[in-house]
Amino acid sequence: MSNNHFVHYQNTAIGTIGIAEYRGFITNLFFDFEAVNQEAQIFETELISRAFRQLNDYLCGKLKTFSIPLNPFGTVFMMQIWEVLCTIPYGNIMSYKDVAAAAGNSSACRAVGMANHRNPIPVFIPCHRVIGSDGALTGYRGGLDLKKQLLALEQRFRYV
Repeated sequence: MSNNHFVHYQNTAIGTIGIAEYRGFITNLFFDFEAVNQEAQIFETELISRAFRQLNDYLCGKLKTFSIPLNPFGTVFMMQIWEVLCTIPYGNIMSYKDVAAAAGNSSACRAVGMANHRNPIPVFIPCHRVIGSDGALTGYRGGLDLKKQLLALEQRFRYV
């Protein structure tokens, strides 16, 4: 296994999920309908196994904070946005405008939406916790039904 880029798939409560690792960091989460980096080798590393355990515990309401090393790839702005997303507590939401303001540019709401859409590690980087200023659920790479499901799950287990 020389290229250090691995991916493994499992069936979960939210469908078939692929999790990718590169050099000791989780780099991607793929939903069942998404394409995977062709250079990645299909192999379950210890880190990927740990990521799936944490994901499954999260989906059962047993885990509220992930503790695996993440390394998403994106622009400097996207990285700032993803850092803000990781500060949104379990069971809470923020508007795109609030996320933009927290990142230092309150007029960058559309750019926040694009950063959310390009988030390579959804769920672990909780872009599902971002909604419109009017409370509307807008866009999610995994689909709005999944976004609703994740938000409902967090509400159900918020105080448990």
